[in-house]
Amino acid sequence: MAAQPAQASHRVRVGIDVGGTFTDAVAIDSATLELVAQVKVPTSHHHADGVAHGIVEALDRLLKQVGCAPDDVAFLAHGTTQATNALLEGDVAPVGLLGIGTGPGALPTKRLAGLARLELTPGKRFPLHYAHIPDPDEPAAVRAAVERVTADGAEVLVASEPFSVDLPDGEEAVLAAARPYGLPMTAAHEITSLYGLRKRTRTAVVNAAILPKMLATADLVDSSIAAAGVTAPLMVMRCDGGVMSLAEMRRRPLLTVLSGPAAGVAGALMRERVSEGVFLETGGTSTDISVIRRGKVAVRHATILGKPSYLSALDVRTVGVGGGSMVRLDGDGPRRTVRAVGPRSAHIAGLPYACYAKPEELAGARLATVGPLDGDPADYAVLDADGGRFALTMTCAANALGRVPWGDFAACDPAAARTALTPLAQALGTDVEGAAARVLDAGVRQVREVVDAMIRDYRLDREATVLVGGGGGAATVTPHLAATTGLTGRIAAHSEVISPVGVALALVREQVERIVPGATQEQILAVRGEAEAAVVAQGAAPAAVEVEVTVDPQTNTVRAIATGATELRTQDRAHRADDAERLSAAAASLRTDPAAVDVLAATPAHTVYGTESRRRFRKPRRPVRVLDADGVVRLHAADAHVAATTVGQAPELLTRLISESTTYGDGGVRAPALRLLLGSRIADLSGVLDTGPLLALARSELRSRPEDEPVVAVLETRA
Repeated sequence: MAAQPAQASHRVRVGIDVGGTFTDAVAIDSATLELVAQVKVPTSHHHADGVAHGIVEALDRLLKQVGCAPDDVAFLAHGTTQATNALLEGDVAPVGLLGIGTGPGALPTKRLAGLARLELTPGKRFPLHYAHIPDPDEPAAVRAAVERVTADGAEVLVASEPFSVDLPDGEEAVLAAARPYGLPMTAAHEITSLYGLRKRTRTAVVNAAILPKMLATADLVDSSIAAAGVTAPLMVMRCDGGVMSLAEMRRRPLLTVLSGPAAGVAGALMRERVSEGVFLETGGTSTDISVIRRGKVAVRHATILGKPSYLSALDVRTVGVGGGSMVRLDGDGPRRTVRAVGPRSAHIAGLPYACYAKPEELAGARLATVGPLDGDPADYAVLDADGGRFALTMTCAANALGRVPWGDFAACDPAAARTALTPLAQALGTDVEGAAARVLDAGVRQVREVVDAMIRDYRLDREATVLVGGGGGAATVTPHLAATTGLTGRIAAHSEVISPVGVALALVREQVERIVPGATQEQILAVRGEAEAAVVAQGAAPAAVEVEVTVDPQTNTVRAIATGATELRTQDRAHRADDAERLSAAAASLRTDPAAVDVLAATPAHTVYGTESRRRFRKPRRPVRVLDADGVVRLHAADAHVAATTVGQAPELLTRLISESTTYGDGGVRAPALRLLLGSRIADLSGVLDTGPLLALARSELRSRPEDEPVVAVLETRA
């Protein structure tokens, strides 16, 4: 149900999502985090100021609706598909690649000229021009190379040299010598610090190709927002579910590629407070499926232009089933069956949904099958009626079966939906409910295959996994999927604007990756500190920063992901859950009776609940749930040891507990997965397998805290 206009009692957080057709904006009360207003304006692709005009128009309407002044905006962020669309449409700038190297070391660099063979769009190659520089410290050679690629048409420059991750001097010297030419430019080591010359350079040149267009848009949006009187720094949605400063976007616009689905899952993570679950964002034609595991979005290195890159993006898998997906039939006469649903949708076919038709329009309706577009199989079901031709869709079936709650974006009169499905039911030899169930079964079947695969891939705990639906078509997929799988499912509040809500609530995020063979404690802490400093530099409040560190001994990769809010959030405590409500929520998550649940430990912000699960001929398990003051499960563990202590006593206790829980086997030494409950935070140290660095990271989390402050350790022994 759309939010009613409301007067914000505090400052507001504004999230704006720039889509292909519409630009959606929402205002979130900064104190209560409640949605207070939402607006929709056409995306201004063809305006002189481009999409910036639509962003400012949406902001202006939003503030008028809420009754806020521009300086009441505490946080402003926008998500855009501009970078993604630029790559999809081939609308990029020609890149001048300046390769560096001499002697035998020049051979791998010169091979980078082959990146010009990358296919940008079908039949169109990536616009790359290569020039080689033997010695980066010779300005004349650099100038000659720059003039060569600019004469060929290059509008942006990239400098790349082997091992620049460790020795960036050569790339920096080239950029310094090229600076007088006034072109946008970047060094490959600035985009990623991972080894692999070709992949690193490929990532850098794709970033460079969209740099001029994104810089122009950033300047327009920035100046327009400033002219509107907004003083809050402008943030931009990243493809990994966080936001970054505009300055960082100007440096690495590639981080906005594939950010469209990230906004929705950020909304599920922050607004719905999902700890373990699958987020399904359903539109009219398709459903984007992504994972939240242990309170974090699942990301992986993305494939761009058909090749692997070093861009860490949301792991999103798309299924061609949405609210407008049309029903497809097999057979003839009384033996007809529902063959499938989609991929063609009513939107693409140019047909109205049958369930939204007026009763008189459906008079005389008869079932027919058509090919919606040239070349399509003629098995898509439609109704030919007095009022014209109508599509039978997933939305029709969901409404007929009562899966769509009243007030939902996709809701219609259930009686109208049942009328629309009556001819289909007759053709299938069943009643309306049976026909609707067969349609939803066929559509959800494709979604379920992907959901099951992602649950396996990320080893989600099925007992704790929640399905959360977002998007305008959420009610057509998620409720039926939950009913058929037995998983807990719900539709996100204000699901039709879950993307701009996610933009408004997203945290500043930065990821730092380094290849460090045999990384020492000091080197791991240095990577952690670099990530923390990066988000603070972009506006995150230092006291609100959380850093997750992962050390991969197989690839020698040290990865630190820092997240933080731009302010210390002080959510209204008037609606906090009481002890009984939290116990009930914990028991429901543990799937046991509340009488079998114990309170194991607590901090002012979190309560730890546990039970015992006895198994025949095997050691009993001790499943654990950590709930916050709202009664939301923030952490779960299938089998864990919980210890309560204080900051002053924690180092000695953790040393003993980690030693006792460390395992030894063919895979080497494996320290336990450790999480610390500190203040309002859950410090996740589970990505570190070695005991020394693990204890060092734990000490860094405890540093500067009062010695008598309570701390709770949750340890899981690794198999």
